Amino acid sequence: MTLSHGRTHLAIPGPSVMPDRVLQAMHRAAPNIYAGEVVDMMPGLIGGLKSVARTRHHAVIYVANGHGAWEAALSNTLAAGEKVLSLCTGRFGHGWHEMASALGVNTVIEEFGLKTPVDPSRVEELLRADITHELKAVLLTHVDTSTSILNDVEVVRAAIDAAGHPALLMVDCIASLGCDRFEMDAWGVDVAVAASQKGLMVPPGMGFVFFSDKAAAVRDKLPRVSRYWDWAPRAKPEIFYQYFGGTAPTHHLFGLREALKMIEEEGGVEKVWSRHAHLARAIWAAFDAWGAEGPLQMNVVDPMHRSNAVTSLQIGAPNGTALRNWTEQNTGVTLGIGLGMSTPDDPKGDGFFRLGHMGHLNAAMVMGALSAIQSGLTALDIPQGAGALSAAADVIAQA
Repeated sequence: MTLSHGRTHLAIPGPSVMPDRVLQAMHRAAPNIYAGEVVDMMPGLIGGLKSVARTRHHAVIYVANGHGAWEAALSNTLAAGEKVLSLCTGRFGHGWHEMASALGVNTVIEEFGLKTPVDPSRVEELLRADITHELKAVLLTHVDTSTSILNDVEVVRAAIDAAGHPALLMVDCIASLGCDRFEMDAWGVDVAVAASQKGLMVPPGMGFVFFSDKAAAVRDKLPRVSRYWDWAPRAKPEIFYQYFGGTAPTHHLFGLREALKMIEEEGGVEKVWSRHAHLARAIWAAFDAWGAEGPLQMNVVDPMHRSNAVTSLQIGAPNGTALRNWTEQNTGVTLGIGLGMSTPDDPKGDGFFRLGHMGHLNAAMVMGALSAIQSGLTALDIPQGAGALSAAADVIAQA
């Protein structure tokens, strides 16, 4: 017998759970794309996105996923043959530099491993050594969903400034926007990229790029920018279609409008950050309890370096894959794969899994996912410490 019938719960680090309100907002006939509601709502949508990213600068939308947002950011700031510094703390840091390399950009990789964040002193050292300022940008992943490492954007900016280096600071916020605190302007970020399917609670299909005046000036000096990826007409459109370089993703926009409305109704993005932080602490309390007498361990030891959006875990091969299969088949809860966490002893990453806790999430959903994991640990006879669900419930009770 399986107990998975009913509404399933997608507990992967994106796409995240989509609210019924968002889905209902999208469930409508195609609108006029030349006048009326879709055209009129664009200034409000752009303003809402800027509010979530905490910027007064520019915001543009692409019909693309996060990889498209990566390419858009790179295409507007770097020419083939130029050099960037890529700070890697997991699979997605490497993914962004691979995108840059494919565009002919010379990427210098600085690897910080899979368990610890970027070391700002090393960043400063590398930039001080770049006397001729060949490095045009620093690529940083705020939250790498493979490792669940949360990088401190503000201290990386301080390291760049301490080195007296003019490189742009470009930050991947695909996993973190609307989940972990991110302050684009206050932290001195020049370019930030994000996507619709995580903290913004909308189906995959829209990529977002936020950029400063400094980054805009860099784009203006480039000899060539792809017509589609060019952010200049999107940021200051003279006619509606320029927002998207063609036909608008109309139904995604309706969903985004509803999602931004939900964020405002909660009390704004700071309240959303607080909810994510509190639920993350409850989740970590459960994992700490299970790991006290078993193989389950969080990938990031220091809570200060963990994301509030996703937790990456090691439990030993083949337990990660076995647990994921069991919870999906028997409880309807889908856990994330151990992406980018393969080791020589575990080439398929069967000893890892991830729990996504981003976007449209409440205490009942968290406790449900944790209960499914508890059931799976018990059914698979995986050793575990006691009191995990009580520990999570105690944290939730402190809200």
